[in-house]
Amino acid sequence: MEKEKKTDELVKLNIKDATMCEATAQMLRKAERDGVETAFHRAATMKACPIGADSACCKHCSMGPCRLNAKDPYGKVGVCGATIDTIQARNFARMVASGAAAHTDHGMSMLDLFREVVNGHIKEYRIKDTIKLEEVCRELGIEVEGRSPEEMAKDLYKELERTYIQVEGEIPFAKRVPEKTLETWRKHGVVPRGAMREIMELMHRTHMGVDQHYENITKQCTRTALSDGWGGSMVATEISDILFGTPTPVRAEVNMGCLKEDEVNVIIHGHEPNLFESMLDSVNDPSLIQAAKEAGAKGINLVGMCCSGAEMLSRHGIPHVGNFMSTEAILITGAVDAMGVDVQCIKQGLAKVAECYGTNLFTTNPRCHIEGAEHIQFEEHAPRECTDAIVERAIVRFKNRKLPIEIPQIRNLGVHGFSHEYINYMLGGSFRSSYTPLNDNIINGRIRGVAGVVGCTNPRVRHDWVHVELVKELIKRDVLVVQTGCSQIALAKAGLYTPEAAHLAGAGLREVCETVGMPPVLGLGSCVDNSRILIACAEMVRVGGLGESIADLPVAGAAPEWMSEKAISIGHYFVASGVYTVFGVTFPIVEGTKFHKLLFEGLADMGFGTWGFTPDPYEMARLMVAHIDAKRKALGIDKARERVLMDMASRRDLEAA
Repeated sequence: MEKEKKTDELVKLNIKDATMCEATAQMLRKAERDGVETAFHRAATMKACPIGADSACCKHCSMGPCRLNAKDPYGKVGVCGATIDTIQARNFARMVASGAAAHTDHGMSMLDLFREVVNGHIKEYRIKDTIKLEEVCRELGIEVEGRSPEEMAKDLYKELERTYIQVEGEIPFAKRVPEKTLETWRKHGVVPRGAMREIMELMHRTHMGVDQHYENITKQCTRTALSDGWGGSMVATEISDILFGTPTPVRAEVNMGCLKEDEVNVIIHGHEPNLFESMLDSVNDPSLIQAAKEAGAKGINLVGMCCSGAEMLSRHGIPHVGNFMSTEAILITGAVDAMGVDVQCIKQGLAKVAECYGTNLFTTNPRCHIEGAEHIQFEEHAPRECTDAIVERAIVRFKNRKLPIEIPQIRNLGVHGFSHEYINYMLGGSFRSSYTPLNDNIINGRIRGVAGVVGCTNPRVRHDWVHVELVKELIKRDVLVVQTGCSQIALAKAGLYTPEAAHLAGAGLREVCETVGMPPVLGLGSCVDNSRILIACAEMVRVGGLGESIADLPVAGAAPEWMSEKAISIGHYFVASGVYTVFGVTFPIVEGTKFHKLLFEGLADMGFGTWGFTPDPYEMARLMVAHIDAKRKALGIDKARERVLMDMASRRDLEAA
């Protein structure tokens, strides 16, 4: 094996401080024995730029880059005269634009696939959930009675296309937004028109010499973020459900022990479910299974990583081997015969680690090529050409394995796949499906509130630890937690995705979990599936008893280990929807500036939500619970009210009073 550095040159980590994931820790120790560098090692030797971390620099023109002083933010301005607030607002807005573009482009790719399927141009995929198709059509005012799925689907495509290309009006899923929340958006002029227009306008405004008022930049920033959450991301989730099936609870395993030494191991990593769905067909092809057996393997083992893995975990129960910060570590096992990647959250460093361990790394999407990785183009019109080729190459690699294999024997079983629709059914059953039991248990105090804990993992903090400690603190205080993305995998590895984990919850939440038979932490899928949380919030408002807008709800959100621009877009569309949202690790704004005050106080005064920040999970939990309690008090439900059983005589007396 060609080593990236000599072992004695590789910086040794304090592995216990780097990760709480035992499997990842085991592989980091192996990496150091092998002299292989990972993102954990690079983070340890590369100090984050303090000026950039505070967003006190501007490089939007060649008169700079201009560096302002975060300790004296108003001491000077940029060469063009831009103040710290303008610079910060532009930088923040460009992060939102990039994150929204990532989700929007993904959503449009799913919509393109949907169009080709319903027009009969692609035969390899089909509409699997006609009930979901009808429900979405009804919500958007599309006629369903007496019509075929194909007829409904063609009209739905035309309607959802407006999400991206419309230049005036309101995006289709604005119909799902609670009326009072929508009134706030209209009042401030932030209802999205079309995602392409909003992203384009935001990038224009942040160009040198255009928009130079932090409040006005933030207005368009908000509009763009909403076009992601209630637009691009929501379309991606709904189309994925219609084409591939809406998730329902499924027992599945996570962690590196899901790899099998005596089988051909294939990993799919990224964010596009169509690649993974095709790979599921390939690994179950009898001829490829036979080829694997002829190569000496017992079979083909398909496992997922990151967000496409989270979708397949939720939808099909496909095992999941690790979140973002474990991606290199999994290759170090030596057991991975092929890894196929598409887009988003893919480290370039994977190519070097794959080379060290003889793993085939394949890029598949025209948007993402990696130097040192082979590209096999994935085409929706002939998807098996790509996925079969990956499996064939994996079989060859299995047959020619040369290096020792070390697989951490750790597997964590849990229940995943809690879509909005299933939560609705779970609480009320087939004939009374409703969020009313959830609202009732929040009102009577058994459930204190709901928290969305989502997002990435980041080597600047101890891997997985902030997620796990935060969620434990929340459920202990009777806060029901819903999750997406890498955060979901962190908690699944920690054992909180089983109904038995209810013993870690407070008495009220534990009673509800035991009654329903659910875990205290519910996984909703990939990061794009944060839109499911928005839909759930809107449904809580619609059912009644918890206020008239999302901003009234006793809910909060957190991204404890965020690292990507997508996370900033997600955070801001939750804030814009009315949710108090706390980020960890770092936050790209100088405290004490006018822009900081706008995001952390001013938006709430305007009827939106507000931002929060702390890197400490215990303080994060305290802030979120304090916010939930304040909302409960405003609703007049701050004291628990137990239901009283009455006989008929007592009920008649009460009604007569």
